[in-house]
Amino acid sequence: MAARPIRVPESEPESAVEPAVAVTGAWPRGLSRAATMRISDVLSALRVEFPAVTNSKLRFLEEQGLVDPVRTPAGYRQYSPADLERLRFVLREQRDRYVPLKVIGERLAELDAGTATEPAPAARVVAEDGVVRQGPGDGRYTPAELAAEAGVDPSVVAELVTAGVLRPSGSGHLDAWAKEVVIAAAALAEHGVQARHLRTFRTAADRQIDLVETVVAPWRGQNSPSAQGRASTTAAEVGELCTRLHTALVRGGVAGLTD
Repeated sequence: MAARPIRVPESEPESAVEPAVAVTGAWPRGLSRAATMRISDVLSALRVEFPAVTNSKLRFLEEQGLVDPVRTPAGYRQYSPADLERLRFVLREQRDRYVPLKVIGERLAELDAGTATEPAPAARVVAEDGVVRQGPGDGRYTPAELAAEAGVDPSVVAELVTAGVLRPSGSGHLDAWAKEVVIAAAALAEHGVQARHLRTFRTAADRQIDLVETVVAPWRGQNSPSAQGRASTTAAEVGELCTRLHTALVRGGVAGLTD
């Protein structure tokens, strides 16, 4: 007797397996999940906004379950446009808000499940060279470019460099964080606080940086991608805690001046 073909009962809902498909990796929605980008392609795309991102950092984020690239038969990682946007979200949360990876992972899980409000897209700025840049802190400046970006006279930047508050790189460029320094310094100047008075801030920051470096030294001394990625993440988190502590101490002291 010939075997009867197995038929799925018509009463079984066709969407029985859809919840798992819809939830897993559902965010970001509307972007291709075709894994066609090599890790070098991803790094090139991310470095427009995150100049310091490295291969080790991406591998560490993968180990933490925040992104899941496809592996080719030869073992190479390949990413999709959706993976790239997911990485941008993680890196922005770390850079702009210093959110711990555990919390970022929880937020991504909520986004995947559709229980959290999706983040607004970052502002895109097209530079004169036609390169698309996203959001603040996505590049380096010459002193003249920085002055124009911050809306101050070039002499303000020059004085901060002379005072040692800002430190140009070997190529003469200033990093993205310098913009916030210039804007704050310009505002303080309106209250009579000059660039030379801000050297103490530079000294205090250097001491805090030394402290952070001590904390992450055990991981920085290792060559594994995981250790290097953990060093980067821990440095950002400890640095933010130092900033919060400094801010709380200053606010507490200033509050005492008005009592």
